[in-house]
Order: sequence, then C-alpha cells, then structure tokens
Amino acid sequence: MQKPRKRPFGARDKFGYLFGDFGNDFTFILSTTILMKFYTDVMGVPAAVVGAIMMIARFVDAFTDVTMGRICDRSRATAAGKFKPWILRMCGPVAVSSFLMYQAGLAELSMGLKIAYLFVTYILWGSVFYTSINIPYGSMASAVSPEAGDRQSLSTYRTMGGVLAGAVIGVVVPLVAYQQVDGQQTLVGTRVTWIAAVFSLLAIGCYLLCYFLTTERVRPLQQSQQDHSVGQMLKNAVKNRSLLSIIAASVVMLLAQLTMQGMAGYVYPEYYNSAGAQSASTIVMLVAMGVSAAFAKPLAVKFGKAEVSVVANFFAAAVCLITFFWRPENVWVFVALQGLNWLGLGIFSMVSWALIADVIDDAQLKNGVREDGSVYALYSFARKLGQAASAGLTGGLLSLIGYAEHTKTDPQVLSGVFNISTLVPAVGFGALALILWLWYPLHKRRVEENVAALAKVQKQGE
Repeated sequence: MQKPRKRPFGARDKFGYLFGDFGNDFTFILSTTILMKFYTDVMGVPAAVVGAIMMIARFVDAFTDVTMGRICDRSRATAAGKFKPWILRMCGPVAVSSFLMYQAGLAELSMGLKIAYLFVTYILWGSVFYTSINIPYGSMASAVSPEAGDRQSLSTYRTMGGVLAGAVIGVVVPLVAYQQVDGQQTLVGTRVTWIAAVFSLLAIGCYLLCYFLTTERVRPLQQSQQDHSVGQMLKNAVKNRSLLSIIAASVVMLLAQLTMQGMAGYVYPEYYNSAGAQSASTIVMLVAMGVSAAFAKPLAVKFGKAEVSVVANFFAAAVCLITFFWRPENVWVFVALQGLNWLGLGIFSMVSWALIADVIDDAQLKNGVREDGSVYALYSFARKLGQAASAGLTGGLLSLIGYAEHTKTDPQVLSGVFNISTLVPAVGFGALALILWLWYPLHKRRVEENVAALAKVQKQGE
C-alpha cells in the first residue's frame, strides 16, 4: 500500500513557519524590550541583579538546550512529523510562564522574594518551556524541505514573523504601558501585566497556526543514525569550524541587536523624553526590515549569504559610530539613523536561519550523520549566550552609570544611556562582519559544492 503523497512545498508552509516565530517573539521580544525596565522601574530591583539573573539562566540553557536537541533527534516521527508535535504540546506552558513574569501586584513584596520570583519564573519561561518549543521549531526547517531555495524562503519568512511581532510589541508597549507623570514618561506596572496576558494568548494562536499550516516532508535516511552519544556530538561540534564560527557570529549579533532593542526603553523615554518616538521607531524598523526582505534572497543568490552579510553589518557598525559622535538633538534624526541600522542588520537576519541549515548540511558531510536537533540546539544555546551577554552587559553598564528611578533625569546618567545605545551595537555589528568574513568558511562556492554532494547522498539512499 502506497503512503499518501505529501502536498508540495508552498506558500502555506512559508506562512505557517512565519507564524511560528511570530508566536516565539510575542514572549521573547517582550522580555528583551520591557522585562529589565519593568523590574527596575516597577518592581524596584537593581538593573545589575536583573542582568545577573538573565546571565545565570543562560548557563542553565547549556543543559536544557542540548538535552532538548537530543530528545528531538532521538524521538520517532509521528503522522504529524518529528518536530511539529512539540509545538502543540508546549505552546500553553510557554505562554503562561511568560505572563507570570510580569506581575505588578507583587511589587510590595520584600526584595529577596521579588528576586526569587523573577529567578524562578524567568528560568521556567526561558530555560524550560521556551527551549522545549523553540528547539523543535528551529530544527523543523530542514524537515519541511530539502531544497536550499525553500530553506532560504523559510528563513526569510521566519525573520519576518519575528519582525511583525517586534512591530506589534514596539508600537503597543510604549503607547499603552507609559503615562505622563510630572512631565516625565513613567512605566505603569498594571498595564504591563495586561499587555503580557494579551501577548501570551496571541502567542498560543500563532503556534497553532504554525502547527496546522506546515508539513514535514524530510525523514532521516537511517533511524540508527540518532544513536550517537552526546559526547560524540560535542566532539564533532568542537572540530566544526562552520558551527563554531556561526555560534560566535550569533553571540555578537544578538549582543548588538538586543542591546539596541533593550536600550530603546531608556534612550527614547529618558534621553529624548518621547515614548511616541519609540513607537514610531518600530514602524521605521519594520519598513527597513521589509526592504531587507525584498533584497536579501536575490543578493544572497548572486553573491552568497555570508558575503552580503559582511557588507551589511559593516554598514550598520558605521551608522552606529556616526550616531555616537553626532549625538543628534532631534529625536527624529535618531529614529532615522536607527532605521539605517536595521537596514544593515536586516540582511543578516533574513539569511541567518538558512546559514544554520548550511551548517547542518556541512556537519552531515563531515560526520556521516545528520543531527538537525542537536546542531540547532547548540546554535540556540549560542544565541542565548548572546542574550545573556546583552542583558548582563546592559544591566551592568546601567548600574555603572548610576541609573536608577531617582537618578534617571541626571544629565550625566542620560549621556551614559546614549553611549550604551550606540557604542555597544557598533562593536557587535563590526565583530559580526569580521567573523563572517575571516572565520566562517561556508561562502557561496563551498555551499554550492555541499548541496551537490548531499544531492548524491540522498539519491543513493532512495
């Protein structure tokens, strides 16, 4: 009896995959955008403590990410696929745990209890439940289609899902969460709690759309391939130049991107005293990312994904340095310059998930075994290191410049806020460009050779 033929890859898969990252980022971008601000300004917890908790959680991720990746690789494929079932199982827990982090009603607890509450809820959300849905979701891209062009489309649509979630959060949060108090923009804790509740419900809806719209078509050639130990997987990883370099690239990229996003909650309402401009900057970011999405694929096809990313990130680093030295007094000039940053970053963002698919292919050719879940788990952990570095560095630098609720209008503190917002992203973007240029080996010619070699392997296995 013949197995039923799966429908061809198409727009349904692309939009389904888009909704997956839309769901992810309703909780993830909310945490990078407002969590530190919520705990410093509403809950009264020092920024350095919040940053330290975020960094500790990333060390926990070293175990949970790899464990989830191995679970994915060893799990048997169901009628729905190998990775998709996890999205259905974990969408509720990740949404509820996100909502629990933003409970303004607990602001009167003792400092010790507030810190303990943040630690527990943040670990549950990021290190347990978010990991258990994000690792399968990311690994699923290589199972939706074996074609390089299809994977590039999935990468673009995934990024656009995150951009759309970021646009919703970036517009809604500043307009709804702040109110004017004595001439100063002030964050209202109860409003943040309600925002978190709505975004958690929206996340569940997006995850369900991802589950029902996408189809897994690729099955591993040999189920026994998944029997390799964690030790062997790690041994292979440390010898894999393409994996190590893309891990380093991801760390510095997120250091730049998340610092830029996180500091928006300080530079706009504090330095420029304009939460409205923060919302407008999100629209500018959305436009810039849309332009990047239009040009990323044709540029990547012609010149190579890594090659165009190098140029784009050198451009973003230059814009950040110009902003630092110029120090524009007009907030709308600052918004425009931030838009140019997003234009540069957008190119890499659009191709980044296709880059990790290239790394997975390269690892298969080197090691003779395909470990989508494990490789993606290591990559995901690296991204969380970037998140940790951004959170820890931002929290530490804010404490170093003396930022607190009662000092945030001090001119010296405000100058420090501006410096963090521009210099840290400049360093991150520049480092990313250098890594992709000098260390990452999978440039256009090598990728084309790998695709041809894997096509032969697949044909022999049929």
